Amino acid sequence: MKLHFTKMHGIGNDYIYFNAFDQQIPDPCALAVRLSDRRFGVGGDGVILICPSDIADAKMRMFNEDGSEGKMCGNGIRCFAKYIYDYALVPEDRTTVTIETLSGVKTIELTVRDGVAARAKVDMGAPILNPGDVPTTLAFNAMTEMGEAYVKDEMIESPFGAFAFTCVSMGNPHAITFVDNCDDIDVDAIG
Repeated sequence: MKLHFTKMHGIGNDYIYFNAFDQQIPDPCALAVRLSDRRFGVGGDGVILICPSDIADAKMRMFNEDGSEGKMCGNGIRCFAKYIYDYALVPEDRTTVTIETLSGVKTIELTVRDGVAARAKVDMGAPILNPGDVPTTLAFNAMTEMGEAYVKDEMIESPFGAFAFTCVSMGNPHAITFVDNCDDIDVDAIG
């Protein structure tokens, strides 16, 4: 079976995009595992399907490189918005598009230059901090000003030393560590 795809990246997050308006994508979970392999596949952080939606301009389905379906990716959705604009899946006179995700409908503002989307800005909504919703099995150790529990400055040991990290989700879980100067650490190795 022959499938047409486009590979795009936003700030280094690279995904393989399939237009599901024009073609059927059987078993996207298995496809993500196979194609994401950087040595024997196309290579990428996963697969994103561009699908029709009943509640937005289009629907984004994102599959991580392990085949699991993710709720959202900020860099992935910005590329998604560029794709649907550049390939005329939305009217060319609109610079605001809506995209349905498992984290709800997101609004993306496009900057258009010479007929193509040059920049995309997404409203990701409020961060998810509650440990059970991130999700993380770590117990909360901090409270926001609004009384919400979250994991903050939890220590983790790594081959590169110990790091304090905070758990947050913007649709996909993240463990964030703050450093004084990124040039002082090997971000590629530690990340």
